[in-house]
Amino acid sequence: MKFRINQNEKSKFTRMCISEAIVSLLKNTSLEKLKISDIAKRAGVSRMSFYKYYHSSHAALNDYLDIIISEYLQQSDADRITKEFLNYEHILYALNFFDRYADFFLTLAKQNEYSIMINGINQFMVEHISSENKLSVYELYSYAGALLNTFMKWEENGKKESAEEIATTLCKFYGMQEL
Repeated sequence: MKFRINQNEKSKFTRMCISEAIVSLLKNTSLEKLKISDIAKRAGVSRMSFYKYYHSSHAALNDYLDIIISEYLQQSDADRITKEFLNYEHILYALNFFDRYADFFLTLAKQNEYSIMINGINQFMVEHISSENKLSVYELYSYAGALLNTFMKWEENGKKESAEEIATTLCKFYGMQEL
């Protein structure tokens, strides 16, 4: 019996390979100097495959973050997270989940591509959180920025504190109750 991969899974796998190749290459070169042929070679795809999905490396990185956020929603209790996201449990879950992709986030920061991250989290807040809560866009953006900045500083500092300590700190700052 042959194992069949549906086209969506294959597409996602290819797109992830491309994005992970970019992240790998960015450790030794800047985004501006990155060549599509180098990305395709590292990803194990043709240049045509790259251009089937993306018009630029920047677009691939944005898509990779979208894939990560989609996985976050799939693996979490999405209904609960969108309705009750201002709590210790959610912050802790977010820190631990996104820590799996620390290499991606730290590489973006090193490349001064912070805008990809902040735009992604802001979009997540507007699309998934604002409809379930009575918070203004300013409150959502404030919370998104705090989460992202705290997560990035925690990663950059080598995670000297536990995720639980970071979640507790954010809860105290926002006047939230812990567990």
